[in-house]
Amino acid sequence: MPPRQQQPAPQQPGQTYRGRRRLPKLPGRRYAAVVFTAFLSAAVVALGAGALIPDDLTGFNKKQYVAIQDGLISADNSLRQENQGGSVVVDPNKPDVWLMPLHWKYEITTYNEMRWGTMHWGVDMAAPEGTPIYATHDGTIIIAGENGGYGLCTEIDNGNGIITIYGHASALLTVRGQKVHAGDEIARVGTTGFSTGDHLHYEIKVNGGEYDPIVFMKERGVDLQTRFEGATGITYPVAGG
Repeated sequence: MPPRQQQPAPQQPGQTYRGRRRLPKLPGRRYAAVVFTAFLSAAVVALGAGALIPDDLTGFNKKQYVAIQDGLISADNSLRQENQGGSVVVDPNKPDVWLMPLHWKYEITTYNEMRWGTMHWGVDMAAPEGTPIYATHDGTIIIAGENGGYGLCTEIDNGNGIITIYGHASALLTVRGQKVHAGDEIARVGTTGFSTGDHLHYEIKVNGGEYDPIVFMKERGVDLQTRFEGATGITYPVAGG
């Protein structure tokens, strides 16, 4: 007599046996986000020891306002999935006016350059907390809120493939979808996100690629280094002045 075979357990009506259930696999981007967050947490713990942050942050001529986040921005950008929509087109009959993002004392502490083994996109402009931040050009707000390493951040679609980014604010004064003009106050300087001191991180993208803000703005009559604004003829105060 052949051995008796074990019968499978009865199934509920309408159900099909599909074998052993497996736990859902964590999507690759979510897994990367978890790993990235853990890495940033470790960095914060290291900074908490106080070895990298000086006690005196009052001197504008000292580079104590440099943001730690900018060495991590490239990785952070790859994890963000913000739908920014299509680029708007600026009225070709309207003057192409570009203005300063800050109208008072500041010091450039980091340029568009290599730093800590990675590229720092944008320029860091150290200024006291609460200093007004202004839109440098007409456009439409596409981000106004928490934005990864940028902290409280405003991004403006300035048309023709140009996007300007204003990071680490202490307060935001616009909402997504709002139209703004050059010179409108959009935020206040702060140190939110991955930052060690109050400053504005000003960044420019052209057709999806990075563009040196110093060069870009100078081509449009604004010299961030000398604080000169060609459209108005104004030279703004320098740090400590």
